Amino acid sequence: MLMPKRTKFRRPHRVSYEGAVKGRNEILNGDFALVAQEGAWITNRQIEAARIAMTRHMKRLGKVWINIFPHLAKTKKPLEVRMGSGKGAPDHWVAVVKEGKIMFEINGVSEEIAREALRLASHKLPIKTKIVKRGEQA
Repeated sequence: MLMPKRTKFRRPHRVSYEGAVKGRNEILNGDFALVAQEGAWITNRQIEAARIAMTRHMKRLGKVWINIFPHLAKTKKPLEVRMGSGKGAPDHWVAVVKEGKIMFEINGVSEEIAREALRLASHKLPIKTKIVKRGEQA
């Protein structure tokens, strides 16, 4: 699973996923990309599930770029613990994805295979997405 290498000390505040993305909203590496049409927190498990779905359909041909990384720790207190006494321990990691963010890119396979692989990956994600081709407006 994806998570930062150094996780000591900080328990971060919640980061908003409202609004449009500031950067990384054009295709740089691949020929086809999966673009978020709404904001959300995407967990490391969802990113991994989408990656596996894409690479299995592509039969490990071509190349996949993952442009999101789960930097944000979500904390959770243990079950049956009373209120107060500080913030809970980190439970899982999420990537903050805003509207218009390019999440995955694919190169080196035909258009049908790339579109189907990205469609399968989009089913693993909790947000609405769009498949775009290089040169199209994201």
